[in-house]
Amino acid sequence: MSDTAPEGDKAGAATSHAAVCPLDCADTCSLAIELQDGRVSRVRGSTANPFTRGRICAKVAQALPSQVHGEGRLLRPLLRDGARGSGRFRPASWDEALDAVYEGFDRVRVRYGSEAIAPLYYGGPMGLLAHGSMDKRFFHRLGASRVDASPLCAGVSDAAWNSVFGDVGGIPFTELGDARLIVVWGNNITNCNLHLTTLIRDARSRGARLVVIDPKRTRIARDADLHLPLLPGTDVVLAYAVAAELERMDAINTAFVATWVTGAEAFLAEARQYPVERAAELCGLAPAQIRQFARLWRDLAPVATAFGVAPERNRNGGAGLRAAYALPALTGNFGPPGAGICQVSGFFPIEEDALARPDLAPDGVRELNVLDIPALVLAPGDATPLRALFIYNHNPVAVHPDAAAMQAALRHEELFVVGSDLTMTDSMALADVILPAATHLEYGDLYCAYGHTYLQRSAPVMAPLGDCLPNTELFRRLARRFGFTEDCFRDSDATLMDQALAADHPALAGRRPSELPTDAAVDMSATPAPSVIRHRPPGTPSGRIELYSETLAAQGDALPRFRPLHNPRRFILVSPASERRVNSTFGGLASHRDDMVCEMHPRDAGDLSLTNGAPVRLYNNQGEVVLPLSITDEVRPGTLFVPKGAWIGDSPTGQTVNALIPGHRADLAGGACYYDCTVDVAPL
Repeated sequence: MSDTAPEGDKAGAATSHAAVCPLDCADTCSLAIELQDGRVSRVRGSTANPFTRGRICAKVAQALPSQVHGEGRLLRPLLRDGARGSGRFRPASWDEALDAVYEGFDRVRVRYGSEAIAPLYYGGPMGLLAHGSMDKRFFHRLGASRVDASPLCAGVSDAAWNSVFGDVGGIPFTELGDARLIVVWGNNITNCNLHLTTLIRDARSRGARLVVIDPKRTRIARDADLHLPLLPGTDVVLAYAVAAELERMDAINTAFVATWVTGAEAFLAEARQYPVERAAELCGLAPAQIRQFARLWRDLAPVATAFGVAPERNRNGGAGLRAAYALPALTGNFGPPGAGICQVSGFFPIEEDALARPDLAPDGVRELNVLDIPALVLAPGDATPLRALFIYNHNPVAVHPDAAAMQAALRHEELFVVGSDLTMTDSMALADVILPAATHLEYGDLYCAYGHTYLQRSAPVMAPLGDCLPNTELFRRLARRFGFTEDCFRDSDATLMDQALAADHPALAGRRPSELPTDAAVDMSATPAPSVIRHRPPGTPSGRIELYSETLAAQGDALPRFRPLHNPRRFILVSPASERRVNSTFGGLASHRDDMVCEMHPRDAGDLSLTNGAPVRLYNNQGEVVLPLSITDEVRPGTLFVPKGAWIGDSPTGQTVNALIPGHRADLAGGACYYDCTVDVAPL
């Protein structure tokens, strides 16, 4: 297939083109895009990726054509032509827009230095080129502050993993089929990992047992042999209680522990502080449920665990994951097929430095936690203030916790804001310069995955609409306007692809990444990645699985530690993944915001005399939102569920649930605590 977009289709004749879903989802599905009269007429799954097998989620199939061709698509550069947030912009040429970016950034550089400029990005298109190549080169060469976006998602999980196992990977998700016990921990796979459902159902048909740990009875939880609806933030307590029960039942694999584990004695001593009855009270579970979970760990092997990001999204996120990772270590569930923790990053040896070129940056440039950006705009203290932001691959107003602080920062009169997006998001509405972005159907890219081991390449299936540009070309043009003359800013997209992976990687079979077919996927697991125990020892300082971490001892967390919520309100508000959106993507489409309700348990609704369908007010000292009430026994008492990703236009209060989420940090990696949000509820 050609890497240039089709010039046009015969009138009325539909043509099919291979593509890849770029969204922040574990499955990275292969797509078949039908074009008719130059427009996307249909989106289907394709069989190019053997893992996704032609099945895709409804939200992509239904929303993608409107995202590409909808009335809200940004097609021209825009310059603000009124008060910030007024919605008044005027069209501009690319030259005029790039001049405006240069002049705005230059004013900031002259007064404050280049560290007063920062990129503000997250998980928009997940391709290797769009997500971290020419853009990173530009900001490194500019000398802008570096930004770590991982605290928004996965940073806590990565830090917890590294503290226990080091730089060694886990098992592929396909090995769930080899397990006798499958544990799905904080992973709503129907919304976030759809294709695991088939693997799990096949394994269960062969006798595997399934445990689901989730405060809500999700679709996969309805099928489970055991569902543990624990209170958010208490994962560490549950894991400690199971470990203590395993010790009581003499079910610790002492031979494995002696060979491969360090810190087990100290870990088990701490676990004894959480006997089943105490843990059940803290977790909101029945003691019999915890004992049953422990017996399953004792009686069945191999055990495979699939974690989602939910366990990390609270003050105890790192502790919960570290304690949960200890269970397969204490029971010796590493090594054989089907034994271990699903984690596939090791199968994709990306040459990140070759793509991002950090060597272009001056020495000593500061790195910021993305969650610190509002404070560095509004109240920087002695630190260099942020006075220019470039928002791309992100809608921070809809995604960040403590959303009011983010809005206040973006409205700051001294802040210069550049943005690039497909549509006029809540964040773009606060920009000074808006640069129209190309959809992933309008450029080629390379895609890894975090839910399977297949590498995929895409090519453009249509020419960019209007004046839209992909990130690579946008930042090439910016580099030229800023006078950056390094050869790397002239690298083509094909060259960038070839830099992303070593050409001698065995899975590529002698092909350059830019030459991979677009109608097939490359199985990177054909070359085994180093996984825990199976291929090499853990990459920790001790060379063992570390249940007690000397590295973390300096911050007081040598062992996982439970911290109770401080002055909680009546309800914990959970904002999980939506069946209608991916993060906030598709949130601007009217057809994809019909799930914005507040789910509450019947007992709680009865106590408050609330009725199904009636509007209710959710509030705390940070703000309030109004939503219709949905009464359901699928949520546990004391918790509320409101799907994430709403836009402000959907809210009568001018706020979304993100405005209610606190700004404090998790115990590792400075992570966001989305699920520490507590609120009260009242009828409207």
